[in-house]
Amino acid sequence: MYAPEFDYYRAGSVSEAAGLLRKYPGSKLLAGGQSLIPLLKLRLAAPVAVIDIGRIRDLKGITVKGGTIRVGAMTTHAELAASSELAEQCHALAQAAAGIGDPAVRNRGTIGGNVAHADPASDLPAVLVALEAKLTVEGPDGKRTLDAGGFFQGMMTTALKEHEILTAIEIPAHSKGQGSAYAKFAHPASRYAVIGVAAVVTTSGGKCSAARVAIGGMVPRPVRAASVERVLAGQELSAENIAKAAGQVTESLGNEVLGDIFASEQYRRSVAPVWVKRGLTQAAERAR
Repeated sequence: MYAPEFDYYRAGSVSEAAGLLRKYPGSKLLAGGQSLIPLLKLRLAAPVAVIDIGRIRDLKGITVKGGTIRVGAMTTHAELAASSELAEQCHALAQAAAGIGDPAVRNRGTIGGNVAHADPASDLPAVLVALEAKLTVEGPDGKRTLDAGGFFQGMMTTALKEHEILTAIEIPAHSKGQGSAYAKFAHPASRYAVIGVAAVVTTSGGKCSAARVAIGGMVPRPVRAASVERVLAGQELSAENIAKAAGQVTESLGNEVLGDIFASEQYRRSVAPVWVKRGLTQAAERAR
């Protein structure tokens, strides 16, 4: 199917893109296009204008400074997966990016487009919540910074205001004794997450001093599994303790667990502890 007609603009800067968003209400930003183009072709989206931000250099790149990793919103999944800085200092993000879609998707898709789209089956939102990332957004009224935990508000719904653009993501680099991982039960056709588990484990004296676990795929927005975190904190990172903590995951999911023709709500609830255990086990190994 062909996309509906729309006007096309190529923005040279973030301020220009924000101005175009305000000038043409109902317009859409084009980043990597891996979400927008299918919506246009299926006519599930019919914007009056498409604003291409793909050539704004200030939105690209990965830098590490003062214990903080800054990722430009137009950085591709392939660049995230190939980054030596992320592999050493932010394991879960590099791991999740490497498992997105296929090479064609990873080479075109961007972290900013992925996060702003907020698909519940996407990988990166859960990772950013577990990593306690901060997101910088910019619009005609200036810049502001949002916590990842509050950025995702529902299925394909974020805290972005009209005319705002996500420009960068900042993530604390792992400290000594800290490790992270991303474990995904992937849909065999789409590679989207049926269940996605992002885990961050901090160790001290051979025990877990803190844990952060975020669940995606099976809920409308990524959520922290506080019930898992509480059980594991202060415990030795044995297989038995990790399994016990992982078994508490459904207490944090409430009544919002999704179900579809591939995996029902009941099935997702049943297998979720397995994937939480895998994520925690790998994060613990990297923390040691």
